[in-house]
Amino acid sequence: MVQHLWVTYNDIHNLIRERTPEIARSFNPDLLIAIGGGGFFPARVMRTFLREETTNKALQIQAIGLSLYEPVDGTSVEKLGEEVIRTQWLGPETRKLLVGRRNLIVDEVDDTRKTLHYAVSELQKDVEKELLNYPESERAALREATKFGVFVVHNKKKPKLQELDGSVPCADLSFALFTVVDPSIADTFRELMLMMSGWNIHGKLRGLLRLIFWLELGH
Repeated sequence: MVQHLWVTYNDIHNLIRERTPEIARSFNPDLLIAIGGGGFFPARVMRTFLREETTNKALQIQAIGLSLYEPVDGTSVEKLGEEVIRTQWLGPETRKLLVGRRNLIVDEVDDTRKTLHYAVSELQKDVEKELLNYPESERAALREATKFGVFVVHNKKKPKLQELDGSVPCADLSFALFTVVDPSIADTFRELMLMMSGWNIHGKLRGLLRLIFWLELGH
């Protein structure tokens, strides 16, 4: 038996607002990295509240594009869900911003954890490349100061195909807004986030859309 949970735009907006003070206290990011396209909306909302909670009024959002389930030119249907495809990445100048900073990766759904694992591991590789531009005597301290955390709106409670390195703060996804059992809702939720990423958040559509979460009764 299932029960329907109706979640509005305002619900998600306010939940991010409620969670932001915890993120500010425990991680206090210097940079937000949104995974497009679903990560754009939560990253934009979170930045507003983080600026209120911290002294970092110039907090930036940088974007990366990763595709696991959506078709990309040059890939076969058989690859969907199997291989993370990089469609957009940080440029040479932007990669320098990672070094010595607390970088929070933002996405809408954690399904198999393949996308998050790819994002963290590849960004860590970028950091290692950038460190080669520093004197060897400074590299260890900069490496230690460079942190990666993750925030997702919806964590699907299911066995993951990849795990994050234990050194990554928030590796248990304690910053997820929702942890939901039924895996069937992820695609619908992702569609909602993609739609929201293009909204003017002050527009007339605010709060009108609804999303059904299918929850196992008792969870």
